Amino acid sequence: MAERTNPNMLFANFNQDYSCISVGTRKGYNITNCDPFGRVYTMDDGARGIVEMLFCTSLLALVGAADQPQSSPRKLQIVNTKRQSMICELLFPSSILAVKLNRKTLVIVLETEIYIYDISNMRLLHVIETAPNPEAICALSPSAENSYLAYPSPVPSPLSTASPSSASPAPSSSSPATGDVLLFSTTTLTLTNIIRAHKSPLSALAISPSGTLLATASDKGTIIRVWSVPGAERLWQFRRGTREAKIYSMAFNTVGSLLAVSSAHDTVHIFKLGGRQNSGNSKKDRPPSPLGSLDSRDPDDGRAAGDYDTFVDERRKSGGVSSSIRRRSLHLTKSFSTSVGGYLPQTLTEMWEPTRDFAYLRLPTGGVRSVVGLSSTLPQVMVICSDGYFYAYSIDLEGGGECVLMKQYSLVDSDSNGTE
Repeated sequence: MAERTNPNMLFANFNQDYSCISVGTRKGYNITNCDPFGRVYTMDDGARGIVEMLFCTSLLALVGAADQPQSSPRKLQIVNTKRQSMICELLFPSSILAVKLNRKTLVIVLETEIYIYDISNMRLLHVIETAPNPEAICALSPSAENSYLAYPSPVPSPLSTASPSSASPAPSSSSPATGDVLLFSTTTLTLTNIIRAHKSPLSALAISPSGTLLATASDKGTIIRVWSVPGAERLWQFRRGTREAKIYSMAFNTVGSLLAVSSAHDTVHIFKLGGRQNSGNSKKDRPPSPLGSLDSRDPDDGRAAGDYDTFVDERRKSGGVSSSIRRRSLHLTKSFSTSVGGYLPQTLTEMWEPTRDFAYLRLPTGGVRSVVGLSSTLPQVMVICSDGYFYAYSIDLEGGGECVLMKQYSLVDSDSNGTE
């Protein structure tokens, strides 16, 4: 299915606390408040391919759109919308693919370089050479106090962690993409840690508002992992689904208790981060199948470790002799896993049964690219879609389950009518 897009919308993203949405169009850009929903600023000054806010301030980072008249994707403009003034302009050697900001740091992502600036005076602090990163996969802490930058490692790491260093591994254009993540402190300008996050190449990264948690997803999109920052300890492991899917975005809520993940399957999954999990298992998980112990592959390869139990549970509902046999087989499975589980290597038991989602939603329109956010004031998950629409769903924080659509608005047409 071809990706459904609004031809007038070139860019859309939440700000750091998910209170506003910035939209780049073929005419210019606009800022919209999420709750109550409403347009608060519009400027028609030429096509914009990137429009990033600094929280709810009047500071904006603007980048022109590619293939648009009088618009350069290599030029960054920092503007003050309240004063209607240009703070500075910067020209880069290649197209700007992403811009990240917190209250102290500005990060510019090119395909093979990352530029780090002091946002208070726009002084260049550091340049990181990276492996080719055409999708600009990276994340910057919203927190200026715990300011870390996460981006894909250019070479596979022999260990899951590394001693702090002022230099990153040397990139190589011939190096295959890896599932390793580099953690870089934008405060000390040093490499803080290397995380062996996945065996497959990365597709998405997100850092929590406090700057203490990192979520990672590979291009297979079946397993989501959450790590401590900067310690790089694996805290939780979640299964998004059994079928591979492109992960579009991930977002933590303000207090770091929920993680929302959107994918190309037109779904958003919300995972609960309560308590310490470490191995990726919780008390509510189904017992692991002994068949899983025979599979030495990483969960990212798409195999669901709990699929055998799910198969049995579904089939035994039909009743009959065969159902009785399967029930006995299931009992043996549980007995086996209980008796030998303590003797199996931790790495083997960890990959058996990642935790499933706590809540979920399916978007009303298929074939859209989506950006997800979690409200800091309401139990709501918000979604921006490439067709130009914004959706807000309520989350049942007690029972979970399917989220309820509460609001739907157009982000592009100023005279559009919203529905609630």
